[in-house]
Amino acid sequence: MLRQTLYLWKQAPFLRLVSPFMAGILLQWYGAWPLAADWILFFAGISGLIFFNSRATFRQYKLGWINGIFINVLFLAAGLLMAYYKDISHQQQWLNRVYNNNDIIAATLEEPLAEKANSFKANASVQRIFRNDRVFEVKGNIIVYFRKDSGSNQLRQLGYGSQIVFSQSLQPVKNTGNPGAFNYERYAAFQGIYKQVFLQTSTYTVLASRNEKWLTRFLFTVRERVLKIITAYIPGKKEAGLAEALLVGYKDDLDKTLLQSYSNTGVVHIIAISGMHMGLIYWLLNIALGPLKKRKQTKWLAAAITIAGLWLFSLLAGGGPSILRSAVMFTCIVIGESAARKTFIYNSLAASAFILLCINPFWLWDAGFQLSYAAVLSIVIFMKPIYDWFYFKNKLVDNVWKLVAVSLAAQVLTTPVSIFHFHQFPVYFLCTNLLAVPLSSLIVLLEISLCAVSIMPAVASFTGVALFRLINLMNGFIKYMEDMPFSLLNNLQINIFQVLLLYGIIAGFGYWLMKKNRSAIWAGLFCTLAFFLVRSFSFINAANQQQLIVYNIPKHQAIDFVSGRNIVFKGDSDVLIDPDLRQFYLNSCRTALRADLTDSIENFIPVSNVVVFNNKKIVLVDKDGDLNEAPGKINTDLVIISHDAAVNMAALLETYHCRRIVFDGSNSARKVNKWKAEAAKLGLYCFYTVDNGAFVMNMD
Repeated sequence: MLRQTLYLWKQAPFLRLVSPFMAGILLQWYGAWPLAADWILFFAGISGLIFFNSRATFRQYKLGWINGIFINVLFLAAGLLMAYYKDISHQQQWLNRVYNNNDIIAATLEEPLAEKANSFKANASVQRIFRNDRVFEVKGNIIVYFRKDSGSNQLRQLGYGSQIVFSQSLQPVKNTGNPGAFNYERYAAFQGIYKQVFLQTSTYTVLASRNEKWLTRFLFTVRERVLKIITAYIPGKKEAGLAEALLVGYKDDLDKTLLQSYSNTGVVHIIAISGMHMGLIYWLLNIALGPLKKRKQTKWLAAAITIAGLWLFSLLAGGGPSILRSAVMFTCIVIGESAARKTFIYNSLAASAFILLCINPFWLWDAGFQLSYAAVLSIVIFMKPIYDWFYFKNKLVDNVWKLVAVSLAAQVLTTPVSIFHFHQFPVYFLCTNLLAVPLSSLIVLLEISLCAVSIMPAVASFTGVALFRLINLMNGFIKYMEDMPFSLLNNLQINIFQVLLLYGIIAGFGYWLMKKNRSAIWAGLFCTLAFFLVRSFSFINAANQQQLIVYNIPKHQAIDFVSGRNIVFKGDSDVLIDPDLRQFYLNSCRTALRADLTDSIENFIPVSNVVVFNNKKIVLVDKDGDLNEAPGKINTDLVIISHDAAVNMAALLETYHCRRIVFDGSNSARKVNKWKAEAAKLGLYCFYTVDNGAFVMNMD
């Protein structure tokens, strides 16, 4: 085992470099190291390398580990510095350092508008801020929402490169604050976005000039042309939306229910532009450039065209971590083939990760980045051992078994990461992949053909109908697999320590099965025991929890009373009926609590608008409530006000002696501000507004 590890370490130099580099990125983000310390560590690494390599004594093999230490220190410091300088909040010209409310802002839209339910959305870069007679040059990105209103002509002027001027106050990008919810604030911060603004037609001006980069404009133009071809020739909104996502990664028209079905059945990876798509483009380019590759004089020209084609496709597809990783890997393969040298897959993987993290170190937290590397590494390690389980003489059966082996292998290392991020496991992933993967590959090839023959409407129409039927067939199959009994294990909850233990289990038992190593099985058993011990403690804690949670859901009342692993819900019925609201706001919290909805729990007594839970009194006041009919003047632990209730603070305090008041998300901001002012006049400051995050109260 040691000999193989040393061989791998020697053959993959980038693997030795990317590990301390990633450690440096993590240390900088979570440890917030000062810049001076980062540079001191960097120069210490360089100085150590120069000193030890300048003396013949230290060139001996037995002291080579000293060089290794300083190389690791150097790349650890490089990771620290990369994460520091890529974080826009450390720059002197950062928007948030300069901006004051009521400043006039000049911004440039960095993408075409994306249509939402009540608005249009786009990311914009801010270059200048005007304050009185002064102009400040700034750097920073914001999210701009344009309200759908009567100014349709003005909206039509907006697109990539449009410059707008406005004085509307910027608002911070915030999380919902609900327990277990997706950390949207951090996600936006990793893109350099900390502010957002909501604009109506009367609050902004569109300048006549545009600020465009020619390459970006070219890519958006080509993508727009491709999208028009797809919508023109593929009938069916769902089918066209999926076709757009499959070919160029455009997901704004993708049906949310359909996307969830693909996720639930374990084939959402075919929608995310990744290695499969890049492999198809590489294969097509190889066929087209075959004559050039055969001649020595034009071999490098074929390689250059292939690399250009791969990168052009990756940029058209949005340039996400998974597609860029594939582009870097295939670039290494093409260069290796042209130089008549075979690439080492582990080194290529590590090299692509290193390059991508140099471009954006914060991709390290991206689920797509993690899953793409886990999938490729898993296939490299486990595909051949799994494929060797059976031998089939029949070529067709053998190819089917190959596809099964690839699907099984890919699932091994992606499962822990997938459960950690998405809290579910598709039981029938193997059966679904057997049809979905080859069918989606055929669909992508036909979509490329559709773009090629779009100049011939008759042929394009025939191709579009064929695509519609194939996509409809695939969607129907996915829906059928989703509706099968026990198709999905959901509400799975593991923490990062359990993820590491799962990888320890996989490594231990995997190495034992492949190499029959006894030490490995003991390591696997130890990790298994530790995993179930940690998991048992989490279930014990969940069984003893007693909480009240008032969720932050705009325009809705939603309250969970949690007793052990059971929950009673109080609030608007449409929160439970609407799958989007339930999925986005409630499910993540309930999964984190390991609790399920039920009709009743212990120590929970509802009486009129008063709830007694674990001997604590909670009063629910909403628009239908009448304080005069309340059950006397009573002491309460909590009052929750909802739906812009027609009460004032004085009347409320005459009815209840309350220790704290909570205003939930169903109230308007105007009404909440009015109540706060009334409460302040009465000397009451014990109130909480859920727009800052869910209100959580322990009821022990």
